[in-house]
Amino acid sequence: MPELPEVETVANGVHARVAGQTITSVWTSNKPQTFKSSPEAISETLTGSRIDRVHRVGKTIVVDLTRPDPNGEHRQPQFLIHLGMTGRLLVSTPETPLPPHTHAVLSLSGERELRFVDARRFGRLSVLVPEEKADESAEGSRYSGPGKEPLKIGLEEFIALFRNRKTPIKAALLNQSLLHGVGNIYADESLFRAGIRPKRQADRLTRAELARLREALIAVLKHAIELGGSSVSDYVDADGVRGFFQLEHRVYMRTGQPCLVCGTPIKKIVVGGRSTHFCPSCQR
Repeated sequence: MPELPEVETVANGVHARVAGQTITSVWTSNKPQTFKSSPEAISETLTGSRIDRVHRVGKTIVVDLTRPDPNGEHRQPQFLIHLGMTGRLLVSTPETPLPPHTHAVLSLSGERELRFVDARRFGRLSVLVPEEKADESAEGSRYSGPGKEPLKIGLEEFIALFRNRKTPIKAALLNQSLLHGVGNIYADESLFRAGIRPKRQADRLTRAELARLREALIAVLKHAIELGGSSVSDYVDADGVRGFFQLEHRVYMRTGQPCLVCGTPIKKIVVGGRSTHFCPSCQR
């Protein structure tokens, strides 16, 4: 499943290509698993709307829109895209053949199309429409995600997240209601760089260890974004290009291979139902 760096890469790429354009028409496949909002509501909301901004909140791509209102006001709905396991958001020309498993096509004023492709249909599309003229300071008027933003969270707030958490720190990192956007790859890589074993109980980590973990998490996520994310399965960016951070993995999917720091074979265990990779020597 695409995680924070992959979703950020896709959102940034789409924004650079479509911001300022108007959605002239919408086609959907009407496959029920793909749509949290009805295809009719999505089409009605998007058609005629201008794309103001495409950005990431957690693992969700958020498209901020301005839509003319019959009463003369300009409402600001949002189009929410969750890529699921195999979802792709591609910017293409109309003459480019549609890939198999295309479930939505947004025709744009700039002679381009924004296409949502998802073979396994775990992705989700929905719209968030404010009832009144948008006020971004109003609670609930904009999508904010389920948890805290890992790239912006301060140290004290980060430490507070794990207070009284008796679950393994790996499971706590994957809890989207705490930190949204962190997934299996970047939890493993961050714990390795912080020198913390994934099964350590979260509330028993010292302040110094949590400070190291926060720094490692931010550094790993930023570096992964710079390299376009990790392509370990179906992930590609808005142009269909794979990422490169998988070449930087130190533990993830390296079971049995020597640790790049100490040479100890990397071990694989299961924590909270998720495959987990770590170095028995470097992580304590």
